[in-house]
Amino acid sequence: MSHEYSPRWRKFTIVVLRPLLYALLKRDWRGRHNVPREGGIIIAANHLSWADPLALAHFVYESGRYPVYLAKSPLFEAKFIGAVLRGTGQVPVYRDRADAALALKTAEKALKAGECLMFYPEGTCTRDPDLWPMTGQTGVARLAISTGAKVVPVAHWGAHELLPYGSKKFRPFPRKTMHVIAGEPVDLSKYAGRPMTATVLREATGEIMRAIADLLGELRGEEPPKELYDHKKAIAERRRREGGDAAAS
Repeated sequence: MSHEYSPRWRKFTIVVLRPLLYALLKRDWRGRHNVPREGGIIIAANHLSWADPLALAHFVYESGRYPVYLAKSPLFEAKFIGAVLRGTGQVPVYRDRADAALALKTAEKALKAGECLMFYPEGTCTRDPDLWPMTGQTGVARLAISTGAKVVPVAHWGAHELLPYGSKKFRPFPRKTMHVIAGEPVDLSKYAGRPMTATVLREATGEIMRAIADLLGELRGEEPPKELYDHKKAIAERRRREGGDAAAS
């Protein structure tokens, strides 16, 4: 079955959101020529706040593509939001369920249909204290290697000023600038045809995240960390320390 969507729903979102985003955000956009105008592609971006998706979608749309996100499955059950997500062809992600792999299968269909898939490889908003990208999960690399789709790294800065992670306080004033830069596709050709072992997937994911971090460094005018923040290791270390403190007491 091919990837399905309603052209009317997509037109609706464009008519409603495009002028709103133009009014809401100032723009510093770079590298739009690196976003292919046709064919299935993967956009891999850093994740700063809950304001990311709309702001980043605006950049991608003005680069000539309609963005398709992988969204949490409960959102598809909401009456209006669910209708919009289904109508525009967004991909549901099932977490903590046996059919979680369905998201990648649906994503493969979308890529073969020529869609532009939007991914946040970190899986959640960054926990790095200085808001640099974290290490990524391997789903994007797996999808890119298995399908041969290009991965375009994108870094952005400014959405966290509009709606900081963990906050419900929307801060539209003063008007914020959304800085976005798209780099050249990450060359993953050396992984083609190789068994997708954990090592291969980690290496490919590392290349994707490094490209995103370097682009963010260019946007911020700073040097990104040589070793990206590993949220899982940080949690494990905190639990180890807490366990040690509890034993000592």
